[in-house]
Amino acid sequence: MFFKKIKESLSKTHEKLVNGLNQILGKSVIDDVVWEELETLLITSDVGIETSSTIIKNLRKQNFKDTASLKKGLIDEITKLLVPYSQTIDFNRNKPFVIMVVGVNGVGKTTTIAKLAKYFVDKNKKVVLGAADTFRAAAIEQLEIWAKRLGVDIVKQKENADPAAVAYDSLQYTKAKDYDVLIIDTAGRLHTKSNLMEELKKIKRVLQKVSMDYPDETLLILDATLGQNSINQAKVFTESINATGIIMTKLDGTAKGGVLINVVTSLRIPVYFVGVGEGIDDLEIFDARSFAEGLFE
Repeated sequence: MFFKKIKESLSKTHEKLVNGLNQILGKSVIDDVVWEELETLLITSDVGIETSSTIIKNLRKQNFKDTASLKKGLIDEITKLLVPYSQTIDFNRNKPFVIMVVGVNGVGKTTTIAKLAKYFVDKNKKVVLGAADTFRAAAIEQLEIWAKRLGVDIVKQKENADPAAVAYDSLQYTKAKDYDVLIIDTAGRLHTKSNLMEELKKIKRVLQKVSMDYPDETLLILDATLGQNSINQAKVFTESINATGIIMTKLDGTAKGGVLINVVTSLRIPVYFVGVGEGIDDLEIFDARSFAEGLFE
């Protein structure tokens, strides 16, 4: 099922890569021109210059005799690159399990939080949402709508309330009610009076007053359609607040889905989930082999 969904969501990238690959591999001899064209194809799909170069260098060592084996080798090579970053969240290691969700506005953060909540609800976990994006009234309202639809609790305050205070109250509420999972939404833009990263650091400090374990995960939401900008965003968030994992959204909206490869190999942090559509169930645990096959099969 994951392979079917991931292949459908990667259809734009898949079409570009497969058409390009078939054209390149239509030649009878695998020569320097083929390798150069293949590297260019990867780069233009946002795999990244350095990563594309590494892939080609590793493939050239294998002395492929035909294009069919080269194509299989390409899938294997990308799988090998991604496997160390294809991990599952161990949400049973703490109770409550606290997830802080970060990312710039427009990447699908609120919807992804709802999908994440649904993922935990389906595992019979009791979930609370913390509405700590208080700079945007719409964010609080959207999260409240999702909470009602999913039948989960939400802790909120009025617009422009202190985000760290909301996060702290959310954690105390989650502990008092003996709930399993707390998912905290955060702001995704600069506010006129405070720096975004400093605000996020403050939220983490407040959570750590309860326990130094918190948050258990700081998940960064990235929009695949933004290409190289996703890399830039990821670097800022990982350097500032130590993001521990990635959820990549909107893979179905781009022909440059290779950016996921670029992100993980550049930052060396795991991808936990990928968004494979707009439905509430369209969040899948990331699988390296299925992703690589979705690109080229």
